[in-house]
Amino acid sequence: MGGPAFGPLTSGPAGALDRRVELAPPPPVLFNSPEFVAFFVLVFGAYWALARWEAARVWLLLIASYVFYGAWDARFLVLMGFSTLLDYGLALWIERARSPGRRRLLMGLSLAANLGLLGFFKYCNFFIEQARSLLRAFGASGDLSSLDVILPVGISFYTFQTLSYTLDVYRGQLRAERSLPRFALFVAFFPQLVAGPIVRASDFLPQIPRAPRLTAAAFESGLALIAWGLFKKVVIADLLGTEVVDPLWSRPEQFGGLATLLGIYAYALQIYGDFSGYSDCAIGVSRLLGFELCENFDAPYRACSPRDFWRRWHISLSTWLRDYLYISLGGNRDGTWRTYRNLILTMLLGGLWHGASWMFVIWGAYHGLLLVLDRLVDFKFVDGDRPGVWLRRLVMFQFTCLGWVLFRSLTLEDAGAVLGSLTAARGEFQFGPFVLLAMAVAFLTQLLPTPRRLALESWFQSWPPLLRGSAYALGLGLLLTAGSGARPFIYFQF
Repeated sequence: MGGPAFGPLTSGPAGALDRRVELAPPPPVLFNSPEFVAFFVLVFGAYWALARWEAARVWLLLIASYVFYGAWDARFLVLMGFSTLLDYGLALWIERARSPGRRRLLMGLSLAANLGLLGFFKYCNFFIEQARSLLRAFGASGDLSSLDVILPVGISFYTFQTLSYTLDVYRGQLRAERSLPRFALFVAFFPQLVAGPIVRASDFLPQIPRAPRLTAAAFESGLALIAWGLFKKVVIADLLGTEVVDPLWSRPEQFGGLATLLGIYAYALQIYGDFSGYSDCAIGVSRLLGFELCENFDAPYRACSPRDFWRRWHISLSTWLRDYLYISLGGNRDGTWRTYRNLILTMLLGGLWHGASWMFVIWGAYHGLLLVLDRLVDFKFVDGDRPGVWLRRLVMFQFTCLGWVLFRSLTLEDAGAVLGSLTAARGEFQFGPFVLLAMAVAFLTQLLPTPRRLALESWFQSWPPLLRGSAYALGLGLLLTAGSGARPFIYFQF
């Protein structure tokens, strides 16, 4: 893989898509901007004023979600609307169909349409480029024209949501939704629309008709999640990305061994802070609207094994791949070698889900092999604070960081240059105190034992309500001010 016949192994900055795929412009408003605050305050006030009437609040959230998403490019609404209508109608037909053959045909139509749209927008130019390189390798002209395709933000997330819905209906695990506005809201719900978590219809749809209640505890926990998510994004992820990660990947020859190691660790903390920060904000904003979304991260760098890591990292994607791909391939039901094959195929496709790049495929294959190794060694799930557990966490973190080098690098040569700097004896790059403090805080939040974390939360809850409210207001104000010009969230690209 990566020889002349397959063209350059490219991904893009910060694990971006192949450079031949044009990304949609950055969002004008999202979480860390005053514009989003104004938008959300307006929606929040109107929503709770209409909370007694289901139809009114559904239509309000649906219109707000379309306005939010259409602010990127109104043309994207046509694509999302098509996916919504298609899977809404197909699910009803699948449920009513009596013939197994007809049900399979309708399910196949849903798969073909959804994956076809996703494949066209995400991989079209990538495959054209690979075909061009293959033709040149055999002496042909290779004169194939690339298409001017813009990747719609969030298409991977809402496509997987609608696919999981039709698959659940096809398997008889879920009744088809009769209300088109409810189903459209499930697809377009603005807090998690563009970067997840990937929500299951079985979790979200039953929440819509229930009369929402916003308790003081839910309001405070929602604000706390938003503040914590913005802190991880603005203070940790953006600082480490700007001051450490980007310089290392652009000029690895200037970094010595220790600085390179810290830079690789910094990227692990950056991508975690960036993506889990978005998930926290999405869950917090949803909670303020009376909805509970699934947890997407659970201290992934506390993982003791590859299986443990994928129980903790991007949980909504890893469980989606398990339930709808790995199990469909046969899971672990057909013997050891087929189990290994299914693990590798699942992770290969999970890597490709991130974008049109051989580097993502290599990253997926790497994690597939780690999962096979996990099965071969048969690591037992453990937790706690014994020395042996911490050693296993340390080793697993090194394996995870090696994978992040592949994920972040533009080419295999770039990955080799970064890894080669680990043994360099040149002068060390000097990190500033704020960078080191940000890394320390990020590690601490991952590795702090649960009893101590709960004790800190209990201590904060013991503050008088006025003091806690002032702390939230001050913290959110500072974070929004600092984050108004922040870098785009990394997972917008996927």
